[in-house]
Amino acid sequence: MTPYDYSQALCMSFLFYEAERSGPLPADQRVTPWRWDSALDDGADVGYDLTGGYYDAGDHVKFGFPMAYTITVLAWGMIDFAEGYEAADQLEYGRAAVKWGTDYFLKAHTAEYEFYGQVGMGSPDHAFWGRPEDMQMERPSMKIDKENPGSELACETAAALAAASILFQDVDPAYSSEVLDVAKELYAFGDEYRLEYHLSITDASDFYRSWSGYGDELLWGALWLYRATGDAAYLTKAQEAWDEFGLGEDGEQFSWDDKRAGAYALGWMLDPSNTMYETAMKEFLRHIREDMPYTPGGLVFLDPWGANRHAANVAFLSFWAAKYGDPAEADTHIQWATSQMHYILGDIGHSFVVGFGVDPPQRPHHRSSSCPIPPDSCTANSWGQTQPGPNPHVLYGAIVGGPSEDGTYVDDRGDYVHNEVACDYNAAFSGALAAMIENN
Repeated sequence: MTPYDYSQALCMSFLFYEAERSGPLPADQRVTPWRWDSALDDGADVGYDLTGGYYDAGDHVKFGFPMAYTITVLAWGMIDFAEGYEAADQLEYGRAAVKWGTDYFLKAHTAEYEFYGQVGMGSPDHAFWGRPEDMQMERPSMKIDKENPGSELACETAAALAAASILFQDVDPAYSSEVLDVAKELYAFGDEYRLEYHLSITDASDFYRSWSGYGDELLWGALWLYRATGDAAYLTKAQEAWDEFGLGEDGEQFSWDDKRAGAYALGWMLDPSNTMYETAMKEFLRHIREDMPYTPGGLVFLDPWGANRHAANVAFLSFWAAKYGDPAEADTHIQWATSQMHYILGDIGHSFVVGFGVDPPQRPHHRSSSCPIPPDSCTANSWGQTQPGPNPHVLYGAIVGGPSEDGTYVDDRGDYVHNEVACDYNAAFSGALAAMIENN
């Protein structure tokens, strides 16, 4: 008997991803009636169909870099904790969530050395508090190419497509092959033409600049391509990135920005004779567990912005190490990771998952769920943003940012640091839920 229904939480997580869908929605869309077709002209400014993909968070920009991380990590959880997904009967929904992203990436890859990495601009989008179906602002399409490359973006998208190729290998071999071919092209692009992507897609610099640089994506992407292809040339690429960028140094998070710890795990699995990966992974997990601060209630506090997300990300890695790493350390990893997930699910007296458990958040910083059903206006008198009551629609499954370091948390829609939701927040969280299902 577990204190929480992990399968229910996992099911809800994919409802959240359905709520974040952009473009023409499929017939089996479950989040209705407050979400419908939107942003149907995306890409028209450049002559391509760039509809689809995911809105990033509580806003309506399609930021390609964190979206690609989200898809990589969602697929990873389904590959390495498949039994948990199957036990929860969520594998089909999980694959659909991944494919919603990878289908969009295929559209965005418009030439061998061309990839559209963002649709919409941060500031104009954030000035609009309303439904995505009602957007009127311009949504420019922004790309990387030979003249204006972007290595983090290209290599992270390559990782997402390589992971998806593994996920779909048995159920849709043709699709698996298609996404793998594009993954190879994008990795080669990111490796051959090196530049930080925010210098080419400049609007991203204020929102999703990769402060860690592109070395970690060169490593991470190479390892995913090795896992998908078995081509030892990618292991060589991984080693070259490790050496060139000094990637064995201690990190303090695993996130859309910094992939090093995830690469340590993959390298440990895929190249076990190369002890640098195992050594780095063990030290990373020890450092997070023993050296980092905690809230009074026991959440490891790695960053003020989205503290729950960061704790869930490292909990996922800890569960992964328990299953695939050193058996002697498995119990330690499971107990610690479980404590982090239980904090998010409700151990301190309330849940941080919208619609789940005891006293969950009711006012997530999320535009579409804050808006009433038409014809009632969301924008008149800033109704959706400022009305004090709960959001009219329950954004099932989304984890909110979480507490401050002192443990305080207020369910306040206007406080985006602690109450925004985002696609990347739920990626490793979903995999960690599947791991807990396997462990119980």
